[in-house]
Amino acid sequence: MDGMLSQDEINALLAGMDTSAGGDTPADAPADGGGDAAPAEAAVSTPPVGGGAIDESLLTDSEKDAIGEVANISMGSSATTLYSLVNQKVNITTPQVELANWENVINNYERPCVFIQIKYTVGLDGTNILILKEHDVMVITDLMMGGDGTNTDGEIGELQLSAISEAMNQMMGAAATSLSTMINQKVDISPPQATVLDMINDDPSDIAEFLTGTFVKISFKMQVGELVDSTLMQLYPIDFAKTLKDTVIAADESSQEAAPAAAPAPEPAPAPAPQPQMAPQMDPSMMQGQPMPQMGMPQMQMAMPQMMAPQMMNMNIQPAQFQNFSGGTTIMAGGENIGIIKDVPLEVTVELGRTAKPISDILDFAPGTIIELDKVAGEPVDVLVNGKFVAKGEVVVIEESFGVRVTEIVQ
Repeated sequence: MDGMLSQDEINALLAGMDTSAGGDTPADAPADGGGDAAPAEAAVSTPPVGGGAIDESLLTDSEKDAIGEVANISMGSSATTLYSLVNQKVNITTPQVELANWENVINNYERPCVFIQIKYTVGLDGTNILILKEHDVMVITDLMMGGDGTNTDGEIGELQLSAISEAMNQMMGAAATSLSTMINQKVDISPPQATVLDMINDDPSDIAEFLTGTFVKISFKMQVGELVDSTLMQLYPIDFAKTLKDTVIAADESSQEAAPAAAPAPEPAPAPAPQPQMAPQMDPSMMQGQPMPQMGMPQMQMAMPQMMAPQMMNMNIQPAQFQNFSGGTTIMAGGENIGIIKDVPLEVTVELGRTAKPISDILDFAPGTIIELDKVAGEPVDVLVNGKFVAKGEVVVIEESFGVRVTEIVQ
């Protein structure tokens, strides 16, 4: 049959491969009728997706330094934002910029980890990916939810992914604001998407297309209090990293050209030397029986009116003119932007009732002791926010947990 090798042809091909080891017959010599078959070496030499050698010429050292400087400024803003979220000291060190591929990331980073993809929607057109270790995400999200950062048992769930996405949204939003200042135009991002990956069995093209080739890897050393001492990675496509660097440099050069050269300040004219004021001559006969005048300040007080009088006469004194605000915009009470503090957690307490007991009764407390409260059965419970009484409600049962249905808001 056409395209099929006979047994003799297969034997001849195998014999040719054996003799090639001794140098008698080239291994790639085609067998009769087998010209359409590809050499076995071709399939072996094909590099895996995201692997292979890295071409270091794709990025010069000066370009790496410039990209690192931009990333350093951006992450400085992000560290400040993270501090406000976890209430722990956050330190992100100077970044290290290098070229990498998917295989390099797999071999040099702890698995599994959390990939957070951020897309620029305004001002810039590109994507970058943040990679955090699973333990670091558990610590940060526990701190965000009011814990002490030690509740890191178990696996990352939807709650942790949602919390870290919100944290990265605020952090990268602050970084976008820094970029806006650097390039003199608005920069905005889309909501980040967080995913837990083990990287070994994941196809990089399913995450982002640029991960299948060579990309820019920026590594930061991140410390959060005494709980996290780890590495944070940021991945950029090479073209986007270069575009970002060129945009920042072009904006910096244009701002320097637009700024007029500052004219040298004129040297101040030397002030005339003050003329010594002569003390008024007094008749000795008038001094008899009078106390001696003190020297120094009284003489200056006598001389000052004479010095100031000519200046006051030459001054143009007019009543102050103020702008009339009657027709201006009035800021109504309550119009502040409350959205800035909407993410601040507050402690909500439901109080069933209270009572006062002497110390002797409290010392007699034991399992089974019944304490009578100041509220009757069925009376609404009090809802307090950060200790302040804000509402009344009734106790309900939600599946296996207690809850409170608000029935009245206290003004």
